[in-house]
Order: sequence, then C-alpha cells, then structure tokens
Amino acid sequence: MVTTLDSSALAAEVVLVTGAAKRLGAATVRLLHAHGARIAVHYHRSAAPAAALVAELNARRPSSAVAVRADLLDVEALGALVPATVAAFGKLTALVNNASTFYATPVGTITPAQFDDLIGTNLRAPLFLMQAAAPQLREHGGQIVNIVDIHATRPLKQHPVYCAAKAGLHMLTQSMARELAPAIRVNGVAPGPILWPEGGAPQDPALQERILDRTALKRMGSPEDVAKAVLFFLKDAPYVTGQILAVDGGRTVGGY
Repeated sequence: MVTTLDSSALAAEVVLVTGAAKRLGAATVRLLHAHGARIAVHYHRSAAPAAALVAELNARRPSSAVAVRADLLDVEALGALVPATVAAFGKLTALVNNASTFYATPVGTITPAQFDDLIGTNLRAPLFLMQAAAPQLREHGGQIVNIVDIHATRPLKQHPVYCAAKAGLHMLTQSMARELAPAIRVNGVAPGPILWPEGGAPQDPALQERILDRTALKRMGSPEDVAKAVLFFLKDAPYVTGQILAVDGGRTVGGY
C-alpha cells in the first residue's frame, strides 16, 4: 500500500489509539501524527515508552500528543479515556482499538483467568470503549478501526481462546458498523505475519520459516504496513464501513 505523506490530511482529527506505546500501536501513532492528527497515546504498563513517544511527537508539533493510562480490563477506567482525550484536545474523532493480549492456551491448561484476560482485552475492552466513544464520534462524524487478526477466521493451533476473542472482535466490528451507522464508520485491519510475539511462540526459526513459506509474498510484513491500512480507513475510505482488511502478505491464500 503506497502512502504519500500529507502533513495536513488529518489536521482535523483527534485519534485515541489503545496499546500505543510500542510495536504496531506506536507505528500507527507515528504515521497518523505525520499526516496531521492529534493523538492520545493509551498505555497500561508501558509508561516510559509512552512518555518517550509523546515527547517525540510534541517535539515535532507542540501540544499534538498526550499519554493516557488505563487498565483495559477495568471497564470504568477505560471509559475515562474518552473524557481524558476530550479534555486534552476538545474532541475525539477517531478510535483505534489496537491493544491486545496474545499467548497460547492449549486445551487442558486453560484457566478462567486466562479466558478473562484474553476475552477482556481483545473483545470486551473494544466493545465498551466503542460504546463510551460513540457520543463524541457521532457528534463529529467520526470512525473506528479495530485491529483484528487473520486468525479470527483461521484458527491458530494452541490458541483457542485468543482466536475466539478475535473472532468476536471481527463480528463486533461488522455489528457496530450497522449499529453506529450512518454517523460513524467502523472497520477492521487483520494483520498476518507482521511481528513475532514478544517473549512467546513462535520463536522457533523453523516454525517461522514454515509460516513465511505459506505466505504468498514469502516474507514478513512491517508494522508500517498495518499503520498504512489504518490510515487508509481514516483518510481515504469515506464510503467504506463494516469491512475487515487483511494485511497478511497473502497468508490467508497461501495455504495452511
């Protein structure tokens, strides 16, 4: 996806990005900011990376970014992210639900705590944050982009709870597109092999090689590929809603 930089294209936008301090979230924040958006950088435990990212953005354009903290498993705390963003910038025009928890839960080892964590972060939090943001987004003709996963529709071995949570987010994205129309557009981005997990499987080089071999483009993508897809929905897709765009190098057509 080719992106031409337009530093004013999103000048009217105030975007709240969850899980924004590192990895995909940080790449998305940087790209949207480069196109003119003001950004609320949500974090939970990554205070130092969030502060560094906000400082970086404000050095480029003063008063254009703010860090907001919340535990997304705490519904009341996540609801406070919207007024915190509005307090900083006067409005909220877009929400990117990027935060995610990912780890294996082989059958026979699944605990209620793991279920609550994976469902809570990947499905419940986006739902309640969309609900909390809806009045602001409706007022400003805003939009929502949810970061889903190609494994929402193609199960990943030993990850049944994660896959179920992302499958729920996939359908929630489409359902909310109907519920919130016509004032608010809701779309999703489903990454494929973009980054290997931090501190978790797959770390085995042979397994990584097999995954890429089954990807049509035979290579990894980058966080910027996902960020560009988010930018597409926010900037260039005014007649698109309820869609899930796979950014997977052809993983879903390359065979499993």
